[in-house]
Amino acid sequence: MLTIPDHFTKTQFAPGSLESQVGNTPLLNLQRTAAACGLPSTIQLCAKAEWFNPSGSVKDRAALGIIQVAEQKGHLWPGMTILDSTSGNMGIAYAMFGTARGYKLKIVLPASASPERIAILQQYGIDLVFSEAAAGSDGAIELARHMATEDATLFYANQYDNPANWQAALPMGEEIWAQTDGRVTHFICTLGSAGTFTGITLRLRELAPGVQCIAAHPATAHEGISGLKHMPTAIRPAIYDETLADGNTAVTADDARHMMKILAQKEGILVGPSAAAAVAATVQVARENQKGVFVTVLPDNGLKYLSKPL
Repeated sequence: MLTIPDHFTKTQFAPGSLESQVGNTPLLNLQRTAAACGLPSTIQLCAKAEWFNPSGSVKDRAALGIIQVAEQKGHLWPGMTILDSTSGNMGIAYAMFGTARGYKLKIVLPASASPERIAILQQYGIDLVFSEAAAGSDGAIELARHMATEDATLFYANQYDNPANWQAALPMGEEIWAQTDGRVTHFICTLGSAGTFTGITLRLRELAPGVQCIAAHPATAHEGISGLKHMPTAIRPAIYDETLADGNTAVTADDARHMMKILAQKEGILVGPSAAAAVAATVQVARENQKGVFVTVLPDNGLKYLSKPL
């Protein structure tokens, strides 16, 4: 069972620094989406707009947290090379903060990643290693693990097993609590590394003991929703504790496609597949409960998916 360490404190950064721009993202009220989905007025549908982080995704929180903890423990210092696997967003976050802090980067990415993500990573000039497209994110994980055992000089960040990942999401729970004036009743989150769900859930449980925290999974192993893991068939992250969830809900690729259109055409919000899946899952949970403040996380916007839609 995961617990919040007694020593955990939110890091304060110098005003105007790149790091100081991470977090405190807006909480959007998706009132038009709720109406379009036929939800009653007793439901408030909200979502954290994580593309307001400096590299454009929720992964800024985890990447910065992992780098900081490694520095504090003496495992990472300028000049070293950071290695990790990613489906894209984590690699971009590593590239931004790692480059700014004097590190080299070696990122393992599935060959099926969107051209936009690949172009962004190439612009940073980092060492990109492509794993087999058909093996998805699990193939990238396996290749990164092998590379880490072959070269002990690399710092293997290991986002899927590193507790600094979920610890970096703890402040999001505080943000959600404050932005809903303590009224949040349900938190619904999709799972990739599971760091976001874990950190927010643990913090919300402290602040609002009655909150229901629901994990959203792809309905099958073949949905192909970018960034999401089908936990029963995928390499399971060590930081994922299935007992944390009060419940689970399934979402399909068709659900995500439909929600992408609703969010664009009703809210003016362009999101990617994982964000759309998160909202679709939240709508499902809201329908089952009919009352409350339902909050989810939009990991990024849709600009990195335009050439390769879901």
